[in-house]
Amino acid sequence: MAEEFWVFGYGSLMWNPGFDHAERASAELDGYQRSFCLSSVRYRGTKEYPGLVLALEPTEGACCRGIAFRVPPEMATEALEYLRERELGTASYFEKRLPLRLLESGETVQAVCYVMDTQHEQYRGHLCVEERATIIAKAVGPAGTNREYLSKTVENLENLQVEEPTIRKLADLVAGMGDD
Repeated sequence: MAEEFWVFGYGSLMWNPGFDHAERASAELDGYQRSFCLSSVRYRGTKEYPGLVLALEPTEGACCRGIAFRVPPEMATEALEYLRERELGTASYFEKRLPLRLLESGETVQAVCYVMDTQHEQYRGHLCVEERATIIAKAVGPAGTNREYLSKTVENLENLQVEEPTIRKLADLVAGMGDD
């Protein structure tokens, strides 16, 4: 029988987990930062015009706050199959089990986390914030506009009372670019 596990949501998993779970809690992951550094050709862009979505970048001293989802044994197999299809389709992430701190209880749990492969061809960590904003302002994919993805990220970070100045600056730049 499958075992219970936790999943860390730091981007679209925060508002659209897509799998059944028994519990959700605010959580923090040390040693990683949330970054618009993954070229999206499946969801928020296309091969012809890739968008940018969030990934966890390994960063010394960083801490990323997001949502942890507890998946009980009876839901585990289906949830993990779904997550692997969703997150590993372009092989740009590593699936890792990392220690996650649940903020309400202070408990540390091992969680499935999808971490950017910074050697992958879709890694765009070298782009400046203005370049990222230009891409996000224009990109559209099967899951919708890249603007919507950014907007939902900002909304969820505000709900968690998380201030991320880089993402706020990105959102302000994109908002100033209009909808063309």
